[in-house]
Amino acid sequence: MKDQQLVDQFLEMLAAERGRAENSLAAYRRDIEHFLANSDAGLLATTSETIRSYLAALHKEGLKASTVARRLSAIRQMFLFLYREGLRDDNPAKNIESPRQPVKLPKTLSDSEVEQLLDTAEMKTQRGKLKALRAHALLETLYATGLRISELVSLPRRSVGPDTNMILVRGKGGRERMVPLGDKARMALTAYLQALHVKEAQKGTKSPAGAHYLFPSRGAKGHLTRRRAGQLIKKLAVDAGLDPKTVSPHKLRHAFATHLLSNGADLRAVQQMLGHADISTTQIYTHVLDERLKSLVLEKHPLAKG
Repeated sequence: MKDQQLVDQFLEMLAAERGRAENSLAAYRRDIEHFLANSDAGLLATTSETIRSYLAALHKEGLKASTVARRLSAIRQMFLFLYREGLRDDNPAKNIESPRQPVKLPKTLSDSEVEQLLDTAEMKTQRGKLKALRAHALLETLYATGLRISELVSLPRRSVGPDTNMILVRGKGGRERMVPLGDKARMALTAYLQALHVKEAQKGTKSPAGAHYLFPSRGAKGHLTRRRAGQLIKKLAVDAGLDPKTVSPHKLRHAFATHLLSNGADLRAVQQMLGHADISTTQIYTHVLDERLKSLVLEKHPLAKG
């Protein structure tokens, strides 16, 4: 069987069994075809040495470790597929290690920056306008729960009430988790929902799709988009005197995790609230704390500037 046919079969499996998107499939195809174009053996004749030689050539080109690791990941999955399908008796990529990548620490917001944002958002609600109440509710809930912005904007309206102290969230892979909702976030959401109900009652009609969501919209999805939510957060950053480039919904998620851990929260509990499948993903925030402590000592210790 020709290499191209094997690649097509592999991609069909990824689409059918794992639900990979078109962009992801295209990326797999590019990486595998690059490997085939730069090695002297076909997929059924490739050896471990063939793969190592290819990786060595990538390193010689000066490619980033992350790029090399991505290409190796595609190669691994390709050969695992061939092995499981009985098209090969062995898996030549099985014992080949990924290149070590430098730990990329997530950028976050300080306690004072988050406080500036929250104070600004709350101050803007004094006129009682729905848009200001929505932005305040969005911001308070993001920081109080650490939800991904996609999880928050798609929450059903019934998930929050005046006495709600836990929210049921459907995250990646359809996994569900319970996330605590603090008093300030609940109060902000309650004020926003009251204003929303008044506006809907005045109009006398509701969009069937929009009425289902906590943050409804006239758009095709029926709820606020991630992009629009990000724009609202950046607008608040400008109003708070912060650089909008440093503020985003995802940075608030990072701030939620980092601030919890810095105040003694259990790593496992933070993992569950963030919806991370693997605790190693959550552990990155402990590195952020280490860097903060290091900076604090270098900047504030009396002997640091000797």
